[in-house]
Amino acid sequence: MSNVNNQRSFVGFLVAGAIALIIAIAGFYWFFTKSPVKIASTSQPGAAIFVSKLAPIMVSLLTNPERLQSLEHEGELSKLKTSLLAKSGIDYKQDIQPWLGNEITLSVTTLDIDRDVENGQQPGYLMALATDEPEKSREFLDLLFSKRVLAGANLAVEQYEGVKLIYANSQPEQDFLAGAVVDGFVLFANDPKVLRDAINNVQAPDLNLTSSPKYQKATQQLPQGVFATAFLNLPIVAKWQGLEIPEITYDSQIISLLLNPKGLLAETEFLTDSEIFPPSSPLSKPVGALQYIPDTAGLVISSSHLHNLGNSDLAKLWTQAKTAISGSGTDIISRLIQPLAEVEKSKSINLAEDIFSWVKGEYALALLPHEGQTIPDWIFVVERLEDVPAGISRLDAIASANGLSTSSLSLDQQKITAWTELAAATKQTDTKERPSFAIEAKVQGVHTTLGNYEIFAANLETLNEVITAKKNSLIDDRSFQDSIAALSQPNQGYIYLDWTKSQGLLERQLPILKLVEIVGKPFFNNLRSLTLSSYGSETGSLKGGVLFRFNQ
Repeated sequence: MSNVNNQRSFVGFLVAGAIALIIAIAGFYWFFTKSPVKIASTSQPGAAIFVSKLAPIMVSLLTNPERLQSLEHEGELSKLKTSLLAKSGIDYKQDIQPWLGNEITLSVTTLDIDRDVENGQQPGYLMALATDEPEKSREFLDLLFSKRVLAGANLAVEQYEGVKLIYANSQPEQDFLAGAVVDGFVLFANDPKVLRDAINNVQAPDLNLTSSPKYQKATQQLPQGVFATAFLNLPIVAKWQGLEIPEITYDSQIISLLLNPKGLLAETEFLTDSEIFPPSSPLSKPVGALQYIPDTAGLVISSSHLHNLGNSDLAKLWTQAKTAISGSGTDIISRLIQPLAEVEKSKSINLAEDIFSWVKGEYALALLPHEGQTIPDWIFVVERLEDVPAGISRLDAIASANGLSTSSLSLDQQKITAWTELAAATKQTDTKERPSFAIEAKVQGVHTTLGNYEIFAANLETLNEVITAKKNSLIDDRSFQDSIAALSQPNQGYIYLDWTKSQGLLERQLPILKLVEIVGKPFFNNLRSLTLSSYGSETGSLKGGVLFRFNQ
């Protein structure tokens, strides 16, 4: 019985293996030297000919795993291969390594193999391993299925369109494994029908992914040095996950992973048939407002022309993405920027109308986590253009309407405007005379002018950190400089997340993150920061990148 259980687990290990392999690469990347190892890779996935252009997702490793061996610190890749195959009865070095080529591709080919809603949804999985030695590959298949038969599985062999298919299922679990060698690839699937469809896709080229104009456009623009890619059919992925996205602007996405001296770079391109517009002209240098953001910030968003953001390509992408991430239209954004959401809720401020509408120059928004605080402090820096004074007057009026007083004070010889809530407090006395009172002012927000920028902050302590920390600004921080150096310019600005400072905050606001961290433990244990940027739009696409930096 144990042998049956061991053998029937092989499909699961194949599926987990492709995903885990790429995670593992990222997970032990931090052991890289400053001069990364060059990895020979194929230009694009050859296995795309087996995959339907209606498939939800295809993930490909475009190099032989042995070429990644030099990335290891303590044999992480070897341990991964051993653990994935431990229950299969297969020895990687003896049975797979002699013939394995420069590609491993995994695809979810269909949401339901038999398209029968009454018996539940059973996705189709296809794994394609490039082979340099077809004969040795066939010997491997014979060995694999012989072991399954010895473990009690039922074996079947058929010829389909000139290709020999082998498949077996373990009773009573009905756990299928099907295999074949086709056009330089060893194919595995969780059902014979998936293999037959893969062969049909080769023989009818208009059916496979390579015939998709969007896939062709995306792969033609893959950057040099890519070692892994993922292509997603976004509407079908949403359906697979049971999500109802009200408006799908971007219908396809390609992600490319590259090794960079500064970290692990993920470049992505979203494809659409809709007309899209960037929020502003691309920036050729970092936003000047970052000079007023302390390097203690955990999350920073910097760009320009906030007043255009609502109708831009980025806004449309965010509307689609936040639903996919959270399953709703508001949950994820309200949690991530909870401090601003609280301001909007409690102070009767409409962020889009009362603030964003007059921010027509540079801006930077930062959250500063502090130990013991559930909600971090915030800083908002705005370039002082002609609409800013009127915008500030509007905020003063809103503060007054909410019962707050606008007061001027001096902080380290810097003139500060504070919105305060006044309250009477009883003073303790030792006599029985009438009580004595004092006026207490609770600060609800502050702002001041520095250079050509207006700085808003949650409280005096945070604003004081800005005023006194000019030599410790984020823009002068070496880690931040290294992060943005790896991303393309010009661009639309940056979202910078210091993982070491923000981990606790993010875990509180996004409880599901703890589960993700368990799955990708090596990755998150050594993650230092991540930086996102949009490279602007062109007809039919939106490009961007994410740089992951790790502790050395």
